[in-house]
Amino acid sequence: MRKILQPAAAVTALAVSLAVVLGPITHTAAAQAQSPVEVIEEAAKLFDEALSERKEELAADRQQLYSLIDEILLPRFDRRYAAQLVLGQHWRTASEEQRTQFIEAFYTSLMRQYADGLLEFDLSQLEFRPYRGDESKPRTVVQTVVELDDGTKAPVDYGLVKRDSGWQVFDVTIEGISYIRNFRAEFNSEIRATSLDAVIERLQREAAGGASTEETGDDTEAGEDTDDQEGV
Repeated sequence: MRKILQPAAAVTALAVSLAVVLGPITHTAAAQAQSPVEVIEEAAKLFDEALSERKEELAADRQQLYSLIDEILLPRFDRRYAAQLVLGQHWRTASEEQRTQFIEAFYTSLMRQYADGLLEFDLSQLEFRPYRGDESKPRTVVQTVVELDDGTKAPVDYGLVKRDSGWQVFDVTIEGISYIRNFRAEFNSEIRATSLDAVIERLQREAAGGASTEETGDDTEAGEDTDDQEGV
């Protein structure tokens, strides 16, 4: 998926994952009226504006960068639904505590993996394709094309789900590869080989290791189906 992950991360967290989300975030009436395309456009513009004014500051201060991602992403990203789809069949057997822990750990993992890529986000490289979705349905897709540094173009599609609070992103498909499907396969194999608790503990250790590294100033960073969900 090459460097395409960098601009895509801008609205997914990758986007993405710090506070525990127990339900949808409340939007204003204006936000609720936003179309799926407007949700993506607004997030991209907000990131672009922030980077144009604060890029050096954000590059030097990871916590400020994470706070910016939270501020822009969380109201537009359905963390619980994304985590449910990623865990697939394991979501149904997980306790509510395990679900909550996984949501937070998975989101934090995504953020730490892709935060640096956000610093290279360039709105001029993002092109929106004509919207052909149906807003009367519960889920839709916003199609975009991102121009890479070498001049080639790659498709990046955003999956959104309709909530009472408005449209929220839950998936990103980059050059035909869905991050939901990709992580689902990865975590399914790991959970079967170990356990859900072991996966959660690994993600938590990685996040804690990354936070410790940032606080000490060390440049070495820590390492990095749902069957009943149709269409993902």
